Amino acid sequence: MLGQTDRKGSSSIGSLSKVAYAITGTMLKDLMTEPLGKGKDGKDVWIGDIWPSSDEVYALMKYAMDPKAFSANYAKVKTQPGELWERIGSATGQTYNWPKSTYIAEPPFFQGFSMQPGIMPQVRGARALGLFGDSITTDHISPAGSIKDTSPAGRWLLENGVIKADFNSYGARRGNHEVMMRGTFANVRIKNLMIPPKPDGSRVEGGVTIHQPSGEQMSIYDAAMRYIREGVPTMVFGGEEYGTGSSRDWAAKGTQLLGVKAVVARSFERIHRSNLVGMGVLPLQFMAGDSVDSLGIRGDEMFDVEVEGELRPQMDVMLIVFGRDGEKQIPLKLRIDTPIEVDYYRHGGILPYVLRQLLAA
Repeated sequence: MLGQTDRKGSSSIGSLSKVAYAITGTMLKDLMTEPLGKGKDGKDVWIGDIWPSSDEVYALMKYAMDPKAFSANYAKVKTQPGELWERIGSATGQTYNWPKSTYIAEPPFFQGFSMQPGIMPQVRGARALGLFGDSITTDHISPAGSIKDTSPAGRWLLENGVIKADFNSYGARRGNHEVMMRGTFANVRIKNLMIPPKPDGSRVEGGVTIHQPSGEQMSIYDAAMRYIREGVPTMVFGGEEYGTGSSRDWAAKGTQLLGVKAVVARSFERIHRSNLVGMGVLPLQFMAGDSVDSLGIRGDEMFDVEVEGELRPQMDVMLIVFGRDGEKQIPLKLRIDTPIEVDYYRHGGILPYVLRQLLAA
């Protein structure tokens, strides 16, 4: 079978498998039950017809593993590519020509880029996109598993001609921001505490929220896009260890693309906090003893973030809450922890910061 290997020939078997699929021209065939193609005589050609014996493989290994042969062959690729290479068409130019694909797409992180950073963003009149409890992981924020056909990402794939059987997973489609931003906060197990509990006291699971002030329940993605159209910034609230788990970069990227300007939590996982700053999202921490529950935050309020003077690492800031019971002021700790992170945030994130540094040099 294609997957079988031994200690001596594991790498060669894997390479031969790749060659077999290359000859077939698709990864969607089962080469154990389907032919690779047709021969010149019109007959089916099967994997067994072209598969070399172990003796044939081992006889050639000493040549394939010769470092001088690698150096000699690869040195010719640019200067003497050969007729077969020259017959392969390719794109040319200074920039990549993005194809129409549901797997990869041009990321939007440099849209509107200029050499000078804009005015320091202010969080005014923000709405809560979600209130979450303790230990919200990066997989809760940006799942890597299967895509449901009823989810925003699933609906987008269907609209773009992808059948359910070919959805694959969020992890496989992480090169397409249209899929990944629709998957942000879409984990089927995440619980948004803005949603009232069921009659039995259990919590609704899945990426849903309540749009304010309409009171309509909808997916977090749909609500985020509606807020963006309305010009309303959003915030996310969490408990202890917000962003724990693997350092999944899309947990911060997706948060930014949903229009979230700040995340307020009781504590942050180290790398996710850094990633939020790197994407231009303010990480803010409740003071000791404070939480969404103790402060009576329900999710139907409006929020301002007041920063006095120049932005400094770990400075105190004020969260102004405008709710049905009036206005309240809540002190928070800014979790931009270092001077370089202040620079990242001023530039709108680490990506525009680095690009400006490269272009200036």
